[in-house]
Amino acid sequence: MPAPGTHRPSPGGPADGPSRQLFLLDGFRLLRDDEPVTVPRGLQRVIALIGLRPDATRTHLAGLLWPDASEDRALSCLRTALWRLRRSGYCSVLTAGDTVRLDPGVTVDVDELVRTAAWVRGGGDPRQADGMLAAGRHDLLPGWYDDWVLLERERLRQLRLHTLEEIARGYLRAGQHGEALQAAIEAMRAEPLRETPHRLIVEVHLAEGNAYEALHAFYVYRDLILRDLQLEPSNAMCALLDHILAPIGRPAPRRSIGREPPPRPPLPTTPRQR
Repeated sequence: MPAPGTHRPSPGGPADGPSRQLFLLDGFRLLRDDEPVTVPRGLQRVIALIGLRPDATRTHLAGLLWPDASEDRALSCLRTALWRLRRSGYCSVLTAGDTVRLDPGVTVDVDELVRTAAWVRGGGDPRQADGMLAAGRHDLLPGWYDDWVLLERERLRQLRLHTLEEIARGYLRAGQHGEALQAAIEAMRAEPLRETPHRLIVEVHLAEGNAYEALHAFYVYRDLILRDLQLEPSNAMCALLDHILAPIGRPAPRRSIGREPPPRPPLPTTPRQR
C-alpha cells in the first residue's frame, strides 16, 4: 500500500486535464485547478453522496437523496441531477450499468482519511499519518442533517478516533513518548468522555516514569466522568495505578457500587527523608 498522501495517476485524472479536488470535511468545497467552483446546494448533495458512496446503484442513491419520494420519482430526480452535472461540468461523474461514481481524476479528502486509517492498521509508519489525521479533526459536512450524512459523520469520527489511538500505541511501543502523548491528547480532545485515550495518556506517563503525571491524568478523567456520567473508570484503567501505588503500600481506587460517588482519594505524599 502506498504511503498516505501519495496517488497513482489514473486515466482521465489530473494528468489528462484540470485537477479537481472535493473537500467534504469542514464543509463542501470543490476546486478546479485550485480555484473554487460554485455549485448549487441541490447538486452539492448529489456530488457529496456519490463521493462518499462510490459505485452505489442509482436506486440506492435516489432513495438516500429523496427519501420521501416514491422510487420512480426519486429516480427521475436523480436522472435530472446527473444530466445537470454532465451539462454544467461542475464535477465529472461516470456511470457503469446501474452504478454511479465520480471520475477517478477527482480527489476526495475523505478517501485520504480512510487510506490513512488503513495504512496505520496495516502497520504503516504512524509519522506519515499525523498530518492527515490532524486535518480530519473537522466534522463531515457540518450543518447538513440528512440521515446519510449523520451516519457517515459518525463512521468517520470513530475511524479517526481509533486510528489516533493506534498511532499513540505505535509511538508508545517505539519509545517515542512525546509523539504518543500528542496523538492520545488529540483523540481525547475529539471525545473527552472516551476512556481509551485517557488510559493511553496514563500509560505514556508511566512509561516515562512520571508517577505523579500518571496519577494526575487518572484523576482528571475520573472527576470528569463522575461529574458528567456518574461513573467510575473501568477496572482496566484502575489497574494501571496498582503499579504506581503498590511500592508505597497504598491501594488503587476501585469502582464504587453505591449511588453516591466516593470522595476523591488524596494524592500520595512523598515520605520525609530521615
